[in-house]
Amino acid sequence: MIGKKWEKFPPEILERLFSAVEEDDRVGGSASLPACTDLYCSTESIRHCYALCLQFWEDGFQRKDLLKLINHVLKGGVMGEDDRLRYKYIRARYKHLRFAQRLYSKKHEADFIFRQTTVFLGHFQDAFRNNNTENIKLYGRLLKFLLSVPVWTCVHYCLRHTVLDNENGFIHYRQQKIRKLQEMIAHPELTGDEFHDVRKIISQQVSYYDTVRSMEPDNIDACSLSGFLSNINGLMGDRHDEMVADKLSGRKSYSESSRLAEDIRQPVEMYIARYPL
Repeated sequence: MIGKKWEKFPPEILERLFSAVEEDDRVGGSASLPACTDLYCSTESIRHCYALCLQFWEDGFQRKDLLKLINHVLKGGVMGEDDRLRYKYIRARYKHLRFAQRLYSKKHEADFIFRQTTVFLGHFQDAFRNNNTENIKLYGRLLKFLLSVPVWTCVHYCLRHTVLDNENGFIHYRQQKIRKLQEMIAHPELTGDEFHDVRKIISQQVSYYDTVRSMEPDNIDACSLSGFLSNINGLMGDRHDEMVADKLSGRKSYSESSRLAEDIRQPVEMYIARYPL
């Protein structure tokens, strides 16, 4: 443990969160939206949400195990199916805690080094998926530095000393993100960066309801919202993978605009329509 004390949750809650995160981009779910989204979340619940996300990251893997996977690829090795899955799950824990820092912290920003590590884990994954040797070397070396003991210790300290927002600030931040989402999808076409920004907001929304339903499995609205948003997140994830592959192969520029598919646009517009702004 480093510094500030946070609540610890039993294994069954962590297992529910793991299952929720594993399903947070699942396409084809039948979940429906509540008539209206309830934005209330007490200050105590905000603290519990962050504490659970922090524990999910801390207890989920060992630094040396992640480094071992990265070094294996840097040396020219190929990840087997089990190793790819292990890497995917580690990255998912990083992403979930990054969303938690943006959602619950008073600054609504992720720690800079932690955020960069999460980004580079994604770029490294794209690189080994697409056999991009140049990017494997670039992001692998950057990750080795960011996962070194001195940097890791500093990052861990910052994560455990995050200052959290109160309930009014939390509601305001969430409304602000949905207004931004509403503004972005008003355009019929989006560049790769704009599409990615839309997906980040959806993914962040999913992460919140995943956390809530893990602690409150009988919360019907949280379960419904998690399932509804997961379908959108999955559709956008599949499309983004195609865009990244096109960019890396030179088939299509990431900056080129494309029309947002109706099976993505319609549920996003429905979600916004039922969100209290």
